[in-house]
Amino acid sequence: MAETHATTAVHDAHHGAKHPYHLVDPSPWPLVGAFAAGLLALGLVLYMHGNGWILLALGVLAVLGVMIGWWRDVVKESVVQKLHTPVVKLGLRYGMALFITSEVMFFAAFFWAFFAAALFPPAQIGGTWPPTGIEAIAPFELPLMMTIILLLSGTTVTWAHHEILEGNRQKALLGLGLTILLGILFTGFQAYEYAHAHFGFKDGIYPSTFYMATGFHGFHVIIGTIFLIVCYFRLAKGHFTPRSHFGFEAAAWYWHFVDVVWLFLFASIYWWGS
Repeated sequence: MAETHATTAVHDAHHGAKHPYHLVDPSPWPLVGAFAAGLLALGLVLYMHGNGWILLALGVLAVLGVMIGWWRDVVKESVVQKLHTPVVKLGLRYGMALFITSEVMFFAAFFWAFFAAALFPPAQIGGTWPPTGIEAIAPFELPLMMTIILLLSGTTVTWAHHEILEGNRQKALLGLGLTILLGILFTGFQAYEYAHAHFGFKDGIYPSTFYMATGFHGFHVIIGTIFLIVCYFRLAKGHFTPRSHFGFEAAAWYWHFVDVVWLFLFASIYWWGS
């Protein structure tokens, strides 16, 4: 009997888990996600040239499908399989931090394009900024309201985080639900602003930089809102506890990043740039 136990122990030592890391199973989502992103980009380019809305719609649906499938697998690994050990969670934190850093560089390119044209306006646009013939959007009307909405959403998501830490699920759901509603409200106001702007995307360097910077920020608000909606249903199902809720933390980090970027957009493009 003792020899049998010893043999079993040796077998476990050779074949058991010897580390706290999570070796991810083969997944189709990176490849499918790359295909969906390429389809979305191609559809967007063709749509800007007057056609391609079918490809654009298919790209949007494909990206949403990848988000649903990939999120489902990650949630299963965390909640059902219990594979997210403290070491894995640390890696996830580093990964999210690096992702947000890459997003900062993404927006830095848009700000660079804007300030390059605004600080040194060429003669082709009249040597002034905003260019001659462009009626800039008044910063202290609708943009100020949008700023207040987004800053308020930052406080509500922080409130929800503190309630999760205290174990108050219902209050956390209330704070998270308010954040989602404020995010939807911001998107609605931005759509209204675009519909009533006095310039189009193709009307020169000012509209191009304006729509690229604020439009991609609006896209990030939509992605962040979807992220928070997923967290809302996960919170309602009891996936988040005071000791384990990185999925919510990642969404909150992303939302605060969106807040900060908007403050720079408001101060530079809406206020200074007008």
